[in-house]
Amino acid sequence: MTTRSRPRWRVAVPALLAALSCSAQAGDPAQSGDLRTLVTAARATLPPAVAAMLDGRLRIELSSHLRDGVDGHFRPGVITLRQDRLDDWRQTRQDPADPAARPALAALVHEVAHAWDRSPGGGASRDPRLLDLAGWSATPLHGRLRVNPFRDRSPDPYELDSPAEFLAVNLEHFALDADYACRRPALFAYLAMRTGARATTRDCGAPVFARPATEGAADASPLLAIDPARVYAIDYLLAEPDEHPMSRWGHAMLRIVICAPGHAPGPECRLDLAWHQVLSFRAFVDDVQISSWRGLTGGYPTRLFVLPLPQVVDEYTKVELRTLRSVPLRLSADEIESLLARATQVHWSYDGRYRFIDNNCAVDTWRLLHDGVPRLAAQDLASLSPTGLLRRLSRAGIADTSTPRDPAEARRLGYVFDSIGEHLQTMLSTARESLPIRQARVVDWLDLPPDARGAWIDRADLRSTAALLVLENAALRRQQSRAVDALKRSLGSGSLVTQPLNDTFRDTLVIAERLSRPASLLPAGGYGIPDATERAVAAQRLAEASAHWQAGTGALQALGETALPARQRIALEATRRNIARLGDRLRQLAAAKSTD
Repeated sequence: MTTRSRPRWRVAVPALLAALSCSAQAGDPAQSGDLRTLVTAARATLPPAVAAMLDGRLRIELSSHLRDGVDGHFRPGVITLRQDRLDDWRQTRQDPADPAARPALAALVHEVAHAWDRSPGGGASRDPRLLDLAGWSATPLHGRLRVNPFRDRSPDPYELDSPAEFLAVNLEHFALDADYACRRPALFAYLAMRTGARATTRDCGAPVFARPATEGAADASPLLAIDPARVYAIDYLLAEPDEHPMSRWGHAMLRIVICAPGHAPGPECRLDLAWHQVLSFRAFVDDVQISSWRGLTGGYPTRLFVLPLPQVVDEYTKVELRTLRSVPLRLSADEIESLLARATQVHWSYDGRYRFIDNNCAVDTWRLLHDGVPRLAAQDLASLSPTGLLRRLSRAGIADTSTPRDPAEARRLGYVFDSIGEHLQTMLSTARESLPIRQARVVDWLDLPPDARGAWIDRADLRSTAALLVLENAALRRQQSRAVDALKRSLGSGSLVTQPLNDTFRDTLVIAERLSRPASLLPAGGYGIPDATERAVAAQRLAEASAHWQAGTGALQALGETALPARQRIALEATRRNIARLGDRLRQLAAAKSTD
């Protein structure tokens, strides 16, 4: 603290711990004894390097004039403590285990931490590694972040004021909180190393992430535990660029190659696609339409999502028609474990602000690698674009781009997930082999009115019917995407929108915000990575929120279609009729062929 105070009386801390005794200059033996036991308790809890500050290097003062909310203050050579805290210490019979004694002990530990930090042997608050772990991370353009975005799950918001206060607050919890090693494991390891504390090992369990239940996922539990022992590799997953402004340089993600239960870690785990997970930084858009200005100026929050790989593949290859490339990263088993631990901390605590230029998915992904794997912090990897980050990872020998050159082999082994656009073009070519369809490009076929596409159904053979069914499903996805855009415009302008639709949309947005911020699912009072009790609460709340989300989106879809312009509503109905007709015809032709 930097608050100035007017000390009422002073106490000197003797040089020899064995003869530790405090004598008040004002002549109060009782207060001297209270302070002596407080110093002894602090000395017993602090790690060696910090506790050494109490060996005659500091003078301790008591004051009744510190401002409200301030329990202590350090200036070179002097610690000032609030008088009331020493009174509380006395009333607890000076028992460090009594929760009421914690404020006095924490105040002294906090100020001694400041003293150690400013000593020749300290300086931890200026250590780049601590700054990385604390949240004042490196940036590609501006040195280090000026505002710490690790706002969620903080033990004390005061730690976000500055690196010096972060260090002092965390040394409090390092010294006094038995759960600190599991709540902030990377910081615990760092502080133990810097302060000479005896290394302790605790089984904190596997990293756990909140994830709404996803249809078709191998593990559909609300909370996903990832055992590092089952992780074979981490890949850099790149969604190739497209023409949209926010996707022009691609999207950067990390793929966790998890082996299916019973499979020993090895190359064959790359085929266990249903178990793989994706770490993806995404902006949460709380507008009915994306605002380019808010995207440029930090108007949207960005958080770390954990998603099943099959869901990500469908999203990019089938909906956005973008190819995915999965490039292995050369990381050791220890580095993978360290990266997963950092990802867990980021998942529960990070509440960043998306900025298209300098805090986008590539920057956040680079920062996760930089902070999670100390070896990579020494590499020149910073990039503002997903494709640029991949080039730098490859140039540094971290990304292994020597994966199968043969396209078919790369697809078979899951290094490439092709856009369905190429597959749809193949389907159209198949249909044109037996039908005189004029359209040669799949985009032209999909742009036809549903009735024009449906005119070919009764003329198709078995093979062309199957191809047309694939194409018609793609047409439906395309129409639904355009319908969502039309609905958003209606919501934004206030036209063609009923009050029930608007209310349902707003309610769904509230649920989406909660699902996007894992810390909001936890009970108040905890910090860092949640413990078992907190995880049980989060699992229940996540299941409830997911159920409400599914119900809300279903209602929104039904209400939304009724608000669409008649032309789009009729086209959707006609396309669904085409799909039903094609399905019936496919079954009839297949049955006829089986009787031949």
